[in-house]
Parts: sequence; structure tokens; C-alpha cells
Amino acid sequence: MSNRQRQRASSQSPRTNAPPRIPEPSGLAAPPNPRRIPLYVGLAVLGAAVGLAGTLVQAALFPGGLLLALAASAGLFYGGRVLTRTQLGALVPAVGWFLAVIVLLGGRPEGDYVFGEEIGLALFMLGGMAVAVICATMSRLPYSANDPGRSGT
Repeated sequence: MSNRQRQRASSQSPRTNAPPRIPEPSGLAAPPNPRRIPLYVGLAVLGAAVGLAGTLVQAALFPGGLLLALAASAGLFYGGRVLTRTQLGALVPAVGWFLAVIVLLGGRPEGDYVFGEEIGLALFMLGGMAVAVICATMSRLPYSANDPGRSGT
């Protein structure tokens, strides 16, 4: 090995006196992007609206209304996840949805409440929570073929 080759090899070796780098937090541990906060607030309001509409639809048209309400919830949770490309994008509308359903579950002083049948209530609550968990814990998001960050294209 010549002197020049040794110098090249030594210049490519890592520095031993460099301070260790602390990795930046990612996922839910990362600090929120201030530009996304209005988007998250909008998703929470949409989640509450879908929860309210889903409650009314599933009680009025039981078998088909329940499926329609769960499909709307799934669309919102998945859409929030894709739009923000974060888990928080699916969790924020789910929290809005859940809070709206819990408020409607409380009933009125007269004893009435919005939900029609108990089986519909159970399926709507469990189904909505299951859809929220599925959307929030998806491992990867699909990328379009036009995505410039995609490798190999």
C-alpha cells in the first residue's frame, strides 16, 4: 500500500474525537409542526361532525346506516393519516369523533338519548375505535408513482 493510498484510507475513517450525535425524535415524540396545528384542529372538528352524523345515520337506518357511518369514519381517519403523513393525522379526528359520540351517549335530562338500539351503539363504538386504531397503526403509507421522494424512479 502506497503512502497516498494510506492517506486516502485514513481520511475516510470516522473521527474519533467527534461528539456523539443525538438522533432527532420522530413519530409522536417529534415536536409538532406549527404550520400543521390548524390542520389538526380542522381534522378534530371534522371528526366531531362525522361522529355526530354517524350517530344519527346509524340509529335511523340500522344495518345500512351503520356500515355507512363506519365507512365515513374510516375515510376520515385514513384521509387524515395520508394528508399529514403522521399517526397524529389519524388520531386527532378519532379523538374528535370519540368525544362527539361520548357527549351524545350522555343523553338528556328527560331520559332520551340519540342511539336507537344497544347493538347498534356497541357496533358503532367498537367499530369506530377499531378503524381508528387500524388507521393510526398502519406501518406504511402508499406512495404515488409521481412522488419525487420515491427511490428507483
